[in-house]
Amino acid sequence: MTGSRDRVARAFAPGHITGIFRPDVTSRDPRGRGSVGAGVVLELGVWAEATHSPGTRTRVQVEGDGPGPWPISEEAARRMAYGLPGRVTVRLLHQVPVGQGFGTSAAGALATALAVGALAGRSRAEAVAVAHLSDLFGGGGLGGVSSILGGGLEVRLRPGIPPIGKAVHRPFPPSLLIGVVGKPIPSPEVLRDPRALRRISQASAGWERLRDHPTVGQFLRVSERFTDRAGLSSPTIIRAVRSLRRCGAWAGQAMFGESFFAVPRSSSARTKCLEWLREEDLPAVELHAAGSGARWVRSLPASLAGAVVRRRRAPQAF
Repeated sequence: MTGSRDRVARAFAPGHITGIFRPDVTSRDPRGRGSVGAGVVLELGVWAEATHSPGTRTRVQVEGDGPGPWPISEEAARRMAYGLPGRVTVRLLHQVPVGQGFGTSAAGALATALAVGALAGRSRAEAVAVAHLSDLFGGGGLGGVSSILGGGLEVRLRPGIPPIGKAVHRPFPPSLLIGVVGKPIPSPEVLRDPRALRRISQASAGWERLRDHPTVGQFLRVSERFTDRAGLSSPTIIRAVRSLRRCGAWAGQAMFGESFFAVPRSSSARTKCLEWLREEDLPAVELHAAGSGARWVRSLPASLAGAVVRRRRAPQAF
């Protein structure tokens, strides 16, 4: 329940899968740090509802729909609520699994920053910057916030957020199958491992072809190659990806997660992929790319529970 003087603001930020990336944290300005690479912005993501109750001092609390904690979103909320006296409570609702390569740290930070920023009278540009820095220094990812400022296929040409960073967005017509095969992978463990980062940089060789020709087909080809070369896949992921490819789909690992994404090449390939997922009883869902990026919203969807991927199993999801 909220009091008569409470104010409420809401925002949505889409999830995202990374098909290929190359870390670039050389900029002296952290707003220009992140990665180049490409991915797909998802129609499902993270919703944030921020409530401000007037008071004498600023207090911030972030609540999620899982066990938490939510340190990256909490950092974004604290920074955006600076100078706003009273209690700020943020409620997060995740439509995609946390820690599975679907961009929830960036989406949570950006949705939170937008919602709290609306209450504090702060700009979208400031919310984007705060979310990026919170995600970057919190170890959530390298470019997730810049990726979800638009929809469809995103190609990061320069690392960081605008105006330093640059990403282009293209339509991504085909549907995707995304699924989870194991426990979450903590992003900070990978991002702080120099050997892993070197392997990732080496695996991204050839990404320039996608940079120069940002098409769906080129993205799918270089993403498969990146998955095979990066050395981040467990045996379970390798088996799932290879099986989906045998069914007739482009398939790769969602970075970083014990999860996959697949794009069937034909209707018959889609049928084979769905049959294999049902036989394996893998948590998976079919969805489309987002048509737009993060944004403020008037209200939350009437029913979010039915869209939460982690609560759905393959036979019911399709």
